[in-house]
Amino acid sequence: MTTFRCSTALVLITLATAPLLADGEVEDGFVSLFNGKNLTGWTVPEGDNGHWKVVEGVIDYDAQSEAKGDKNLWTEQEYGDFIMKIDWRLKQTSGFYDVPIVLQDGSYLTDANGKKLTIKSLNADSGIFVRGVGTAQLNIWCWPVGSGEVYGIRNNRNTPPEIRAGVTPRINADKPVGEWNQFVIIMVQDRLTVILNNHMVLENAQLPDVPERGRIALQHHGGVNEDGSFKPASSLVQFRNVWIKELPAKTK
Repeated sequence: MTTFRCSTALVLITLATAPLLADGEVEDGFVSLFNGKNLTGWTVPEGDNGHWKVVEGVIDYDAQSEAKGDKNLWTEQEYGDFIMKIDWRLKQTSGFYDVPIVLQDGSYLTDANGKKLTIKSLNADSGIFVRGVGTAQLNIWCWPVGSGEVYGIRNNRNTPPEIRAGVTPRINADKPVGEWNQFVIIMVQDRLTVILNNHMVLENAQLPDVPERGRIALQHHGGVNEDGSFKPASSLVQFRNVWIKELPAKTK
């Protein structure tokens, strides 16, 4: 009986505080990008067949979209400068992956012969694209470097060292697989700041050649093998509490 009463109290507290949190976001000028019921405002990939879906008030993905082309879930609207808040969690890992060790300058740890060192580790993989391009992607994964890095820029050896370092997380602020995390993503012109679970992991990082405007995407990654098993870096992921506040563009 005691357990029942505690559980009931927890539910009542959750229901009571949720509207207050939403009211706070609205008061601060944010607009909801997810209504908790369906994918209104998002473009579901053609031929997806229900793999991007809403389950118990969250956006749920099982890494198995049947779309022939782009499998990512995109916003219908484009955005320029903005502040975005979004909760995410990896539901489970999907096998072992050879994970490299990313150093603070964005390079990889290597052996005496310059070969990249890796550690086999359980992994899952998704991300958030900003401004409509995959190179401007904030990674969500289980790598030691932590989520929030911009892989497409950090991993490009033609990128100047100071820019590669800038898009490399200062710390790993991820919570364990299965727990909810929160990104606060701030885009101003070509500069990106990312706060993960109240820790600033990127500060004013430059994204070279990023478009001035573009849609936002929740990323598909991996999928299933012919035997039905998951590839070892698949996007078994959920999202909730998606809010955005557009910022005024710089006047010329």
